[in-house]
Amino acid sequence: ISLLCPLSRTQLIAALGCSAFRQKHTLPDLPYDYGALQPHISAEIMLLHHSKHHATYVNNLNVAEEKYKEALAKGDVTAQVSLQPALKFNGGGHINHTIFWTNLSPNGGGEPQGELMEAIKRDFGSFGNFKEKLTAVSVGVQGSGWGWLGFNQDQGRLQVTACYNQDPLQGTTGLIPLLGIDVWEHAYYLQYKNVRPDYLKAIWNVISWENVSARYTACKK
Repeated sequence: ISLLCPLSRTQLIAALGCSAFRQKHTLPDLPYDYGALQPHISAEIMLLHHSKHHATYVNNLNVAEEKYKEALAKGDVTAQVSLQPALKFNGGGHINHTIFWTNLSPNGGGEPQGELMEAIKRDFGSFGNFKEKLTAVSVGVQGSGWGWLGFNQDQGRLQVTACYNQDPLQGTTGLIPLLGIDVWEHAYYLQYKNVRPDYLKAIWNVISWENVSARYTACKK
């Protein structure tokens, strides 16, 4: 929901799905076992990252949405505004991680094929250049955040960028997310300590180019 385009109270309620029958957000199942990405990402990290960190975003998002629904019903604009950071942070955390799990695969690694590879060569010169650029952007995130490969629909091209904290790519930049790399310390510290570049070197071995390619194809339709 864009705060630049004011909506009526009725439209806001409809857009947020704040009806009595709205389904609560739930933690998605991983498409592989916690240990499936070893040795590149340990089972302990995956267990904590998914069942604790992602689950916390889901739970807090549900709480924030419930409070927002109450604020809407009361016409309490101050409360609605005060809840925006929680909605953005926890909603972004849920969106980002839901994409992240599918971007990874025990059968990943290598290079993409077909249309995605052609687009990467067109927009970055080569796969190697793209890999270096996304790695550098991800290493350069100060504090916590994400490195992203996104699709700019207006320009019809791929872009690499970073988002801080749990800011969702599409909601804050307009780019459609294709590949996200989590560089919060909880994504790697237990295995790689404070050496983020080693984690970023390893994660390329488990990138699911099949998933990234499917996202690219879908966003072009």
